[in-house]
Amino acid sequence: MDIGIPREKSPYEYRVALTPAAVSTLRHQGHRVYIEHNAGLGSGFSDGHYEEVGAIISYSSEEVYLRSELLLKVTRPMPEEFNYMQERQIVAAFWHLASANRKKMKMLLEKRVTAIGWETVEETDDYLPVLHVMGNLAGKLAPFLAERFLQNDLGGKGILLGGIAGVPPAEVVIIGAGSVGSAAAEAFLDVGATVYLLDKKLSALQRACQQLNRRVTTMLASEHNLLKVTAFADVLLSAVLIPGQRAPIVVTRRMVQRMRPRSVILDYSIDQGGSVETIRPTNHRDPIFVEEGVIHYGVPNITGIIGRTATHALSNTTVGYILAIANNGLEKAMVEVPAIRRGVNVMDGQILHPALQEIYKEGI
Repeated sequence: MDIGIPREKSPYEYRVALTPAAVSTLRHQGHRVYIEHNAGLGSGFSDGHYEEVGAIISYSSEEVYLRSELLLKVTRPMPEEFNYMQERQIVAAFWHLASANRKKMKMLLEKRVTAIGWETVEETDDYLPVLHVMGNLAGKLAPFLAERFLQNDLGGKGILLGGIAGVPPAEVVIIGAGSVGSAAAEAFLDVGATVYLLDKKLSALQRACQQLNRRVTTMLASEHNLLKVTAFADVLLSAVLIPGQRAPIVVTRRMVQRMRPRSVILDYSIDQGGSVETIRPTNHRDPIFVEEGVIHYGVPNITGIIGRTATHALSNTTVGYILAIANNGLEKAMVEVPAIRRGVNVMDGQILHPALQEIYKEGI
């Protein structure tokens, strides 16, 4: 199969879809891999690294799209890239179509493109392996982000997360006890913060409590409890996820208004539309804004700035699925690997993912 890897065009995105090691695995299975010039630089991989393992260097995104049956990206294609897509081409990426402009869905359907959303590839027991590994990385980044924006020079309260003898630590509230929330909770605990973890599912809280050796305070995410904890939070991290759907609003403007001035909100659900009523997308250059006296962070591609680590993690997780598609063809792979079938959002002019079908039940 002809496989293409274009350079990521999203601002401040340093990841690339596959490492040279993963490309080598594909080449040993007899597949051709085309990669755009300098696509790997942000992750520390030169064209030479890819050429050494047999990849073919292309000098434009358009050429990569034209040559490829299977196209591998990290983030959703930019508007100009939609023009390069070929009919019935397979494109795997973090699509997040529930929060995408409807014009993009219309173009995918008209071109009969198959869109595989890495965020919806699902194994048994509701396990989302690709999203899990990216969520883990994002969670581990959370204390570094929070500490940065709590600094006085960036408008913060001037609080050290872990405190010091005689000075209490920061109070951190995390909504969502999935892979992101649990990883963030552990990371905040490790720097000495006081952590409150909320979720609607008691089973998720029980699991997190056990994993974190009962170092975290857990609460059900009722409106009463959310009003209570947001009022004293120095840092509020929302990591709410419903696979394939737009994130629900769980933190209302009223809750934000009740927060202490210069507290920090990190909305990790922003790539699915955001779960804080006052949030809007930002970027790594201008990551924060102030609304209702509270600092808001809304960067969608959080792990895009740790390109090397994130690329290795992404590549390790996806290469098995990519091989299944390349070796067997998509239709057979969907039968033999149900996780791939669950990850197919759109195919042959039809919306396949149940959550997206519900969103577009009235049409495009």
